[in-house]
Amino acid sequence: MFDKKTIRDIDVANKNVLVRVDYNVPIENGKVTDDLRIKESLATIRYLLERGARKIFLISHLGRPDGKTVPELSLAPVADKLRELLELPVSFAETKGEEKVVLLENLRFSPQEEENDAEFAKKLVELTKAELFVQDGFGVVHRAHASTVAITQFLPSVAGFLLEKEVENIKKAVENPARPLLFILGGAKVDDKVPLLNRFQTLADTIAIGGKIANTYQKTSDKEVLPVDFVYGEDGKAYDIGEKSTEKIIELINVAQTIIWNGTLGMTEDPRFAKASERVATAIGQSKAFSIIGGGDTAGFVLEYQKSHPELRYSLISTGGGASLELMSGEELPGVKALLTFMA
Repeated sequence: MFDKKTIRDIDVANKNVLVRVDYNVPIENGKVTDDLRIKESLATIRYLLERGARKIFLISHLGRPDGKTVPELSLAPVADKLRELLELPVSFAETKGEEKVVLLENLRFSPQEEENDAEFAKKLVELTKAELFVQDGFGVVHRAHASTVAITQFLPSVAGFLLEKEVENIKKAVENPARPLLFILGGAKVDDKVPLLNRFQTLADTIAIGGKIANTYQKTSDKEVLPVDFVYGEDGKAYDIGEKSTEKIIELINVAQTIIWNGTLGMTEDPRFAKASERVATAIGQSKAFSIIGGGDTAGFVLEYQKSHPELRYSLISTGGGASLELMSGEELPGVKALLTFMA
């Protein structure tokens, strides 16, 4: 299913390894408030350490500094959280220390990163004296940037465990699903999800639609199940789907063998309008179906809900919003495609 070489397929002993991670995480008051993406990178880092890598240089972006140094978007708080989770010393923005793990500063402080600039990529290699590149930032592989594409011109380039897991699971769900396949689509902007919706018109057995897009969406096929009732705010606008509509989706969940959920069903930031999404998250988490939770808002909502409901289980809560959306839509991911070029 995953046709790229991974860190299992290459000798890392005594090598400097440059690893692209996705540490674009929320930070408030200098503290990381959601560490899922950092935790998901640990398996690759630990494997490299166990296999004798000389030094591991981690590179990531944070936010949108637009090619300028923005102190509020420094990765320093991420380095603090990484030390805590890894339980090892981690050097930040300093390549000459003795620490085996180094996190460099925000890549997007340079405009060359988003320009996919080869010279910028080459400088990263020279700075770190890297001998191997590992792509493990699934959340960014849909972008052709210096740290996803240009870097592969200069180093043997393989996948890390997180990238492998994400691609394998999403492809399994869309290319060879156990049936029935239920696709649940929510969120606010239908235009962003037209390619996804079009693909699942062919792939899915049933498509359940909720969220803000359900307010104006016109049914286009017999596969689609639209809400029959809504929960309204004081302004008379619908902010969640109603009980009957939620029950129908739960009925579909209970018979599905594969479930893909992208987009919350209501305005979940307000607890009054999170009920449908909570019930659907519970039903999926209790189901024996192979389940994918995709999209940044949906993944964030489910992870937060799971904190108070740790018994719920999902096959994959994707770390990549746009990347998972594009992969599900059948689009090629530049950062994954680039790994083919320098295989031994």
